[in-house]
Amino acid sequence: MLEKLIVFVEEYSMEAALEKLLPGLLGTIAFQVIRFQCKDDLLKHAPSRLKGYAAWLPENWRILVLVDRDDDDCRELKTKLENIAAGAGLVSKTRAGHGRWFQVVNRIAIEELEAWFFGDWEAVRAAYPRVPATIPQQTKFRDPDAIAGGTWEAIERILKRAGYFRTGLRKLELARSVAEHMDISRNRSRSFQAFAEAVTAAAA
Repeated sequence: MLEKLIVFVEEYSMEAALEKLLPGLLGTIAFQVIRFQCKDDLLKHAPSRLKGYAAWLPENWRILVLVDRDDDDCRELKTKLENIAAGAGLVSKTRAGHGRWFQVVNRIAIEELEAWFFGDWEAVRAAYPRVPATIPQQTKFRDPDAIAGGTWEAIERILKRAGYFRTGLRKLELARSVAEHMDISRNRSRSFQAFAEAVTAAAA
């Protein structure tokens, strides 16, 4: 049984969201979120950080590395993360194969964290009641992971039209407010579902 999950993230808003979401996925299992300055910073320092963990990581601890895709090729980014784990001497879930013991799970949030919020629009409306309930039915928002032009820009426009964040989106505040109301079981974002499945697999 998992004793502790360590999560690498690339920015403040993901850290804030996970602080709210992980207890619902892990129950009483301990976790620690390690935040880097940005994605480049995470990719730069992950090899040495993971190598450090490899020297002493208990068998019932696991590490989840979570990054945004942004403009990167998804497969190339995943390969890079897998190579970093292997170079550090850690066994990843992907390379271990189904049902086998592993130490690291690499997951990519397709586009950005805000895609997860579009995936649970009820949570957005619970935090910001004036936003339209019909957003998920609109063609351009039906697939939370395929919103053109950037998800945080899209959610900023919607929130501004509803009278919120008139001077610009405060991503950290948004993350905390929405994550507080998110229901893990109803999120339509494929990348969120992959993240939740990774956490569940790590906790098994």
